[in-house]
Amino acid sequence: MGRELSIAFFGSSLVSAYWNGAATYYRGLIRALHARGHRVTFFEPDAFDRQAHRDMQEDPPWARVQVYSADPDSMSGGLAAALDRARHADVIVKASGVGINDELLEREVLSLRRPGNLIAFWDVDAPATLERIANNSLDPFRALIPRYDLVFTYGGGNPVVDEYVSRGARACVPIYNALDPLTHHPVQPDNRFGGLLGFLGNRLPDREARVREFLFAPARTLPKETFLLGGNGWDNSAGAPPNVRLLGHVYSAEHNAFNCTPRAVININRDSMARTGFSPPTRVFEAAGAGACLIVDAWEGIELFLEPKTEVLVARSGEEVSEHIAALDAESAGRIGRAALRRVLAHHTYAHRALQVEATLLDKVPQEVAA
Repeated sequence: MGRELSIAFFGSSLVSAYWNGAATYYRGLIRALHARGHRVTFFEPDAFDRQAHRDMQEDPPWARVQVYSADPDSMSGGLAAALDRARHADVIVKASGVGINDELLEREVLSLRRPGNLIAFWDVDAPATLERIANNSLDPFRALIPRYDLVFTYGGGNPVVDEYVSRGARACVPIYNALDPLTHHPVQPDNRFGGLLGFLGNRLPDREARVREFLFAPARTLPKETFLLGGNGWDNSAGAPPNVRLLGHVYSAEHNAFNCTPRAVININRDSMARTGFSPPTRVFEAAGAGACLIVDAWEGIELFLEPKTEVLVARSGEEVSEHIAALDAESAGRIGRAALRRVLAHHTYAHRALQVEATLLDKVPQEVAA
């Protein structure tokens, strides 16, 4: 590679996956960028009890983590100092969904522009962001989009790229989720996660109806089988059938066992992601990396990542989920899981994604700075 970049990254959290679905995405990319010789400092707020629920007790050796105290109302509480520490980086990234001071950060990182550096916005929920600003002509982010040198997204394909460009983005580059094989890989089954079908995802308003259709409805058709539901926010108010076990927060260190134990696992998109397509969630690659038999709710572009029927099962309704799991035995589930694992290792690791990020950044950061 020959040239190293210093990258300051403002995101939700690198060390805690608690109410933070982007954690594995950040970790995989940043670890792979470090392996390419780049130096990343990750700035994250002390917010939402994430530091109390760290699944990385020690900061990783492949990134410098700066936790700043969060004041939701002003530049006090450590945010100003964090911005000052970031100003000397070659690349400064503001990710979407930090969860506190987002509007302030989106504006203030642009004030760090100097000759030779690059300011990027990294949208880890582009369909939701674009839907939000389309519905609110006064959203302050609308006016900021053209001021960023670059917009990265974690997916979305041409629909997201075209929408960002139409709103003035200088460039928009999707960097899809992928597999970090050091983190997600096959392990021995764990009886805690025994069952027929499992889903792992936090309870969110635009996901709940789809969970009722794609998990609860199939569970009612097979009342003697055990189904699993992991993630924050699920309780008795969700209306789960009695054969759906509510696991609560499942720490990332347990994800491999969760994926390897049930007969199959399912990924259920949020409404906005299902509508936009081309945005495979992190859970897709986590499950494939563990060799799980994966069912996904239908979304456009799945065949670009996994081959339907042979590497993944696609369901357009709860009824189709029921048909899939009724037809699965241990042999067929294992065959699909092994095929998915081979595919993602060959084409969809974070090492592949880091090459794309690196090429994009080095093309835009001036040579005399990056050298």
